[in-house]
Amino acid sequence: MRETITIEVKEPQYCTTTGVTFAQVDAWFGHTRRDLKMDIIYPEDRDGRRYPCILWICGGAWLSMDKSAHLAYLAELARSGFVVASAEYRTSNEAQYPAQLTDVKAAVRYLRAHAGRYRIDEERIGVMGESAGGYLTVMTALVNDKKYDAGDYLEFSSAVQAACPWYPPVDFGNFPYSSPEEAAASPESLLLGKNVARNRKEAYDICPVAYVTKDAPPFMIIHGTEDKTVPFSQGELLHDRLEEAGCDVKLIALEGSDHADMPFFQRELWTRIIEFFHEKLGYAK
Repeated sequence: MRETITIEVKEPQYCTTTGVTFAQVDAWFGHTRRDLKMDIIYPEDRDGRRYPCILWICGGAWLSMDKSAHLAYLAELARSGFVVASAEYRTSNEAQYPAQLTDVKAAVRYLRAHAGRYRIDEERIGVMGESAGGYLTVMTALVNDKKYDAGDYLEFSSAVQAACPWYPPVDFGNFPYSSPEEAAASPESLLLGKNVARNRKEAYDICPVAYVTKDAPPFMIIHGTEDKTVPFSQGELLHDRLEEAGCDVKLIALEGSDHADMPFFQRELWTRIIEFFHEKLGYAK
């Protein structure tokens, strides 16, 4: 049996390129250099349209991360009308803050510098991440000081136009440490390179709440109400500070959900994420 059909082309073809080097950084105590990599899912169509872009930042307490861990979900996000990239950053055993922020900002600049290659509308870039990646999402959105831009493509901006942090730690001074000794071993202290409980001013200076201004891009914060790793109060605090500053912000509280819990990976929530980025970044042009 043979069948001949005609398919109307309504959607682009999506391609995935993994292991793209977007920056080089010092490694092995400054004696060597290593590549930082990203994965990119991007559309190809006949009319060369440009698409809004979303940069994903993986979590892992700044101690471990895998840029490819959520590619299945990021592919669904891409097929909703975005270029989606997922970038790695140096962990706290490799480098202390602000290396992680400069790495993410380097990823944003790389995407802008190669916007034509990957069909990106460079004026419409959003950022999203979980936990430690949620922290970096907020910092990338709020911190626009050029001193955090380092490396290549410095002629391009690292600013983003929308942010969706998941369960982000935003104020280390409000973490429920039982003692300064417990705080000394915390991921936050390893990120800072000092005990956050004994160096409160320096710790506050690397916290997102220190950088909230009225100029922040639109935010959608997602946090589980029963988070045992990053308390729900952290997401509430970020929401309230942004709201007080007159910013465009929404907090989605997942009732009964813990840290990185299964509700975060349900279609209902991803539909809301897609709607947020479509509303704030728009559609393909």
